Amino acid sequence: MNFLKRQTYMDYIWWQKGIIYQVYPRSFQDSNGDGIGDLQGIINRLDYFEWLGIDAIWISPIYPSPMADFGYDISDYKDIHPIFGNMDDFDKLIKEVHERGLKLILDLVPNHTSEEHLWFKESRSSRTSSKRDWYLWKDPSHDGGPPNNWLSVFGGSAWQWDENTSQYYYHAYLKEQPDLNWRNIEVQKAMFEVMHFWLDKGVDGFRVDVMWHMIKDEKWRNNPANPDHKEGMSPYNSLIPSYSVDQPEVHEVVAKMRSVVNKYDDRVIIGEIYLPIHQLVTYYGMAQQGAHLPFNFHLITLPWDAREIALAIDQYEGALPDQSWPNWVLGNHDKPRIASRAGLEQIKVAAILLLTLRGTPTLYYGDEIGMQNVNITTKEAQDPWEKNVPGIGLGRDPVRTPMQWDNTENGGFSTGKPWLPLPENYKTVNVKKQQEDPSSTLSLYQRLISIRRKEKALHVGSYVPIPQEGDLLAYIRKAEGASLLIILNFGSKPASFRSEQVKLKGKILVASDLSKEGQETEEIIAIGGNEGLVIKII
Repeated sequence: MNFLKRQTYMDYIWWQKGIIYQVYPRSFQDSNGDGIGDLQGIINRLDYFEWLGIDAIWISPIYPSPMADFGYDISDYKDIHPIFGNMDDFDKLIKEVHERGLKLILDLVPNHTSEEHLWFKESRSSRTSSKRDWYLWKDPSHDGGPPNNWLSVFGGSAWQWDENTSQYYYHAYLKEQPDLNWRNIEVQKAMFEVMHFWLDKGVDGFRVDVMWHMIKDEKWRNNPANPDHKEGMSPYNSLIPSYSVDQPEVHEVVAKMRSVVNKYDDRVIIGEIYLPIHQLVTYYGMAQQGAHLPFNFHLITLPWDAREIALAIDQYEGALPDQSWPNWVLGNHDKPRIASRAGLEQIKVAAILLLTLRGTPTLYYGDEIGMQNVNITTKEAQDPWEKNVPGIGLGRDPVRTPMQWDNTENGGFSTGKPWLPLPENYKTVNVKKQQEDPSSTLSLYQRLISIRRKEKALHVGSYVPIPQEGDLLAYIRKAEGASLLIILNFGSKPASFRSEQVKLKGKILVASDLSKEGQETEEIIAIGGNEGLVIKII
């Protein structure tokens, strides 16, 4: 099917109409009592995904790994780490996912491997190794130090000295994660073979880790200093990564990855890309032959402010190439949780925003029950980023704590000691309790998703902004004669909504305050503080 000629509702693909749910496997459900989540645990919770109404499960890395960066340092791309299970467990998972009409998306980490990967062991064995050029090796600079000033995201120089061969190798993250040389055709072929392996098994697509890092400046020029860097910020941000990321040639690589996926029916490539909007949208590629969904993280990175978010939505909608499909993300395994960023009072407003904007939404496990960042002591810390750059809040452990399923020991996550602690409030903030409470955050998510499925205006309709001031954000979603008005109050004070742009007579389909659902609206709509409404215009 030619994407550019899509016209009818039936032509929309599952990844456009549906909702993606990110599972961080270490923390979702443990089935064997070792305190670490696993594949069988995910299988055991498939009923929950069906109840919630999501369409696709994205699983963070489950491959063999020394776990220096908890699975993002892969030592074998074609197997399963024993802590998560084995290939039989994976085959069972994908079979059961598909039998329920759901999709499965895997994390693909093509920018770097583990230093324990056979490719790197061979590469570092000798300067004349057949795989020497599979990684990024450089001689010292004239003063004997690193080849240039590039920094590791996780702290310190991005160059690691190798005594055996007297050269440096480049690592954008940990020294245990050497970067692959994606200018090498043999590297490309090997990774495309990995993609074929999993696609042949039936996976429905990939979330491609750090897509914008995959190609580096061929001249290895120094990155410029960042004039806006301040004390307390990540040391990595002291330089602007002009030459170490987002190089023009990366789009050729992404297009090749897309060509692999295009050999299969209805598969998807999602790119992890932290860039300004005008750079982000280039990853859709020429004629939309890049990533299907370059992840749009602006709801994660912006202040929780109605005016800033309204502007970002308009800029994003205005920058999208013709026929490209938008997407939105509120949380992930690397950034503070929405309940901690926006505050508990705003989590229902956030839910309505995420699930009513035009495009594909991605939920992060636990956000649907309002899980917050968990205080992790220095003794409990697991994240290498926190250990390398301590004390300034870069650690990701607080957002990776176990799912809070019920009020039993360890929140129903494990019968053993969890790899990270649960917060004290898990006995009151958990799935079971919120499923039984129609006014809970989880129940709101479930109702929203159900309405989203029924209303074409919400899952494939157009987006029309309604200009507002102060703490209000409003827009209309339209499809096939139906119009839905969304009003969100980002402030704590009540407000009145009026607009000459839209007819206001309607019926409230979904509200953060359950008691308002089913009420009819007139010419002026009163909206409480920290409140959100989805209104079907009559």
